[in-house]
Amino acid sequence: MTARFFDIAFAPSVKAAQEENGSRHAYARHEGVAAGPDLLTAREAEFITARDSFYMASVSQTGWPYVQHRGGAAGFVKILDERTLGFADFRGNRQYVSVGNVAADNRVALFFMDYPGRARLKLLGRAQAIDLNTAPDIKEKLADPSYRAHVERGFLIDVEAFDWNCPQHITPRYTLAEIEPLVETLKARVAELEAQLREPSRM
Repeated sequence: MTARFFDIAFAPSVKAAQEENGSRHAYARHEGVAAGPDLLTAREAEFITARDSFYMASVSQTGWPYVQHRGGAAGFVKILDERTLGFADFRGNRQYVSVGNVAADNRVALFFMDYPGRARLKLLGRAQAIDLNTAPDIKEKLADPSYRAHVERGFLIDVEAFDWNCPQHITPRYTLAEIEPLVETLKARVAELEAQLREPSRM
């Protein structure tokens, strides 16, 4: 966890909860360190661009948090530079809750999960929704011709801070694409054994 993440995440009520539960001393030593926005390294870039989904939280004008799942082909989230990531916003249920929320309050939290690897990356940033028809250069960077979905807009996230979490309590889960090669291997082996059983010499 970075000093910048501490500065943003540890509001007074959070510090009070840490004090009450005995963990305040472990974090207090990291405070008071002057720090600007975190910069993405190759490790974060590789992790983010390998994901085929993530979760994004925003806050409504009435103060309610809202979490939305975002998905696409692996790599649909693009790293534009060490402080910026972006993704094409595909048409969904057309409620536009996240779009409306960030128009009023651009602060967002993103969770990137690697369930098989039991790893997670939390990211805090400021989001803006953009009309890709008026920004052809960004549209080209976010485009993914291989993923056939209607793109309504683009999102750009200016990174403020990020934090890698421990693997505790992450249950491994696998996508169909991840298990299909294993299943095909098993099917081939079963077919081979069945063929051997049908051979006359084995009767």
